[in-house]
Amino acid sequence: MEDLQAAAADQIRYMPGFGNDFETEALPGALPQGMNSPQRCNYGLYGEQLSGTAFTAPRGENERTWCYRIRPSVKHSGRYERIDLPYWKSAPLVDPDVVSLGQYRWDPVPHSDAPLDWLTGMRTMTTAGDVNTQIGMASHIYVVTQSMENEYFYSADSELLVVPQEGRLRFATELGVIDLAPQEIAIIPRGLVYRVELLEGPARGFVCENYGQKFALPDRGPIGANCMANRRDFKTPVAAFEDREVPSRLTIKWAGTFHACDIPQSPLDVVAWHGNYAPMKYDLNTYCPVGAILFDHPDPSIFTVLTAPSGTPGTANIDFVLFRDRWMVAEDTFRPPWYHKNVMSELMGNIHGQYDAKPQGFVPGGMSLHNMMLPHGPDRQAFEGASRAELKPVKLEDTMSFMFETRFPQHLTPFAATEAPLQDDYVDCWADLPKLFDGTLGRK
Repeated sequence: MEDLQAAAADQIRYMPGFGNDFETEALPGALPQGMNSPQRCNYGLYGEQLSGTAFTAPRGENERTWCYRIRPSVKHSGRYERIDLPYWKSAPLVDPDVVSLGQYRWDPVPHSDAPLDWLTGMRTMTTAGDVNTQIGMASHIYVVTQSMENEYFYSADSELLVVPQEGRLRFATELGVIDLAPQEIAIIPRGLVYRVELLEGPARGFVCENYGQKFALPDRGPIGANCMANRRDFKTPVAAFEDREVPSRLTIKWAGTFHACDIPQSPLDVVAWHGNYAPMKYDLNTYCPVGAILFDHPDPSIFTVLTAPSGTPGTANIDFVLFRDRWMVAEDTFRPPWYHKNVMSELMGNIHGQYDAKPQGFVPGGMSLHNMMLPHGPDRQAFEGASRAELKPVKLEDTMSFMFETRFPQHLTPFAATEAPLQDDYVDCWADLPKLFDGTLGRK
């Protein structure tokens, strides 16, 4: 028997592929063959479908998984009571006392001595769009000091993209177990029940809560069939289950509010499943960047790992963009990111190392926000260093930062504006950029 405790004791196993149609069983013969809903399932299991899209979504976009479980999910649901998780916010959230227009940067949210689990340790930094119309996103920082004990959670609002920065977590889900460490990411689908355990802590990281269409791999266009993120490097867990009669509590995020009910057993009781709607993890070190090999700095979109589309082609609800170690070889070129204003709103986080456009102040665990149509770019040190550097091949090493980019303005939460460690002097990093213009010098 491969239950969750056995999976915890042994090495966690995964199946490769992004968006594959998987099948997996923790007991031999638990998975029906040739049909989805037999009159009687083996082992006395119940057949149940988890739908991630509308039934009538096009075949190439349709996502669903058939689960064969000890109890149907209705047995894991009771009379709900409204609860408060005061630091986890949803859009729309526009606080009249908070100014979101500006260039902002934060130091890492400090670790706490308080007992904080996945739910109580979540801190929303920005929100965008509208959770009720299923467009937009929220960005969060999590600080976790303890495991969820006989407590379970799912979001009916969103899928979660989890980006660890410190510590290790285990996501024990209905469909299997994912262990997650820094420089990896996980995607937890909307509606999937899970428990988060602290393997090594304290743990801190970033979360992108996606209200809209699911994350997908971006089209490569002229790049062709290889590089960027490859499907085979995404890993989905094999089936693992709990058959535990123990008082438990289930919390649901629904329409931006939180509700909880008590149940008499663990809801992680799926013995077998097949389908294409499932959690997955990805090692960011397998991302193969591409870039300019002669001159000019390409748009940062060239580093997109995942994209959540919107109704406007080419304009994402969310892009997840990765800046990892890579070679810089462009000739006669200012190599760091150039100065710009953008119709997209950019929230960046530093996983480890130093970001080339901000050598000072943007530390691991920190984050920055450059909202739509606000100018930003290198500070003076980065500008002068890149302007005078010998343009020989240089490898950026020991660096990994990312960006949550959205077509919506990102509004600061009261926590981000008043409690998180905001760097009040960040906007001054451009104050000492000198005027270099001299109309008498002509060409360089």
